[in-house]
Amino acid sequence: MAQGKINFAAILNEEAQEFKEIQVLNEAGEIVAPDLVPDLTDAELVNLLTKMVWARTLDQRATALNRQGRLGFYAPTAGHEASQVASQLAMDQQDFLLPRYRDVPELILHGLPLYQAFLWSRGHQAGNEYPADFQALPPQIIIGAQYVQAAGVALGIKKNQCPQVAYAYTGDGGTSEGDFYEGINFAGHFKAPAIFVVENNGFAISVPRSAQTAAKTLAQKAVAAGIPGIMVDGMDALAVYQAMASARAWAVAGNGPVLIETMTYRYGPHTLSGDDPKRYRTPEMDQLWLSRDPLIRMRKYLTAKQLWSDEQEAALVEQFKAEIKAAIDQADQIAPQKVTDFLKNTYQTAPQNIQEELQKFTQREAK
Repeated sequence: MAQGKINFAAILNEEAQEFKEIQVLNEAGEIVAPDLVPDLTDAELVNLLTKMVWARTLDQRATALNRQGRLGFYAPTAGHEASQVASQLAMDQQDFLLPRYRDVPELILHGLPLYQAFLWSRGHQAGNEYPADFQALPPQIIIGAQYVQAAGVALGIKKNQCPQVAYAYTGDGGTSEGDFYEGINFAGHFKAPAIFVVENNGFAISVPRSAQTAAKTLAQKAVAAGIPGIMVDGMDALAVYQAMASARAWAVAGNGPVLIETMTYRYGPHTLSGDDPKRYRTPEMDQLWLSRDPLIRMRKYLTAKQLWSDEQEAALVEQFKAEIKAAIDQADQIAPQKVTDFLKNTYQTAPQNIQEELQKFTQREAK
């Protein structure tokens, strides 16, 4: 993996950290911090934008599938592509991913088959059946709980002396949870190799960040745990990649965890379960962040380098749509769960009342 260019030791030694937002690629697709440009080949840059286009296409198709009743729970990801895709591509296949419910794209890029991600959305147990060598946990629904899990996984990695890291994601709302502080504090004390990503999209469902904390940034919350924290332009894929690559190099070297706040935005609702962002976001705010679209920024950059074209992207979108259709069709072939399955999976040793329920529903299913 690439060595990092961000000096976390200097950050820790600063008496008054300013937590300025790190940006490499501006909204015009121009490099503004040449010393922080990640060491990516042309092919890797194309792959980065390709995966971002895939993530946007997946979000659009998953939204449509949800509206059609073919998916269950879904948390939109449009606007998060740079933060999610670039951070994932900076990691190693053997690193351990602890996602939240909005981080399904990272899980798929990490190796989860797409049809299983669809099954997870439907609440099917097969969506959580991972092979033993797949370095990830299913998406966490409890806000911030994955941070505590990540600290434990990272400590295990350290004890096993493995050249890996554990990395977990949460939103700005997750930083208001006790698990957030416990996770970064525990990992910091034991110098466990963990990377904690806070995707700050400005709203915890409908609650603006300003109503959650008096802290000027979320990155500065790392100070209390004695670990380095940085704030990154989350719409800038190159800045996010550099931040994650640098954090990984720092953690693998035995220096302990890093907290990364990515400043991003979700273009859709919090989830498709009834949230209406028009109730708490203004059209002007939406338009401002649409002008910062991470895909537009990377398109401009790669087009200027003669590595990208509209025709190339259009062909990719059609390819991804076909792959998504094949995956949802595959998910449809998995037998739906029965009431008896839910009862059996809930209890290792069923109490008497559940045994009676099992018998009753077994008879009904037999008919």
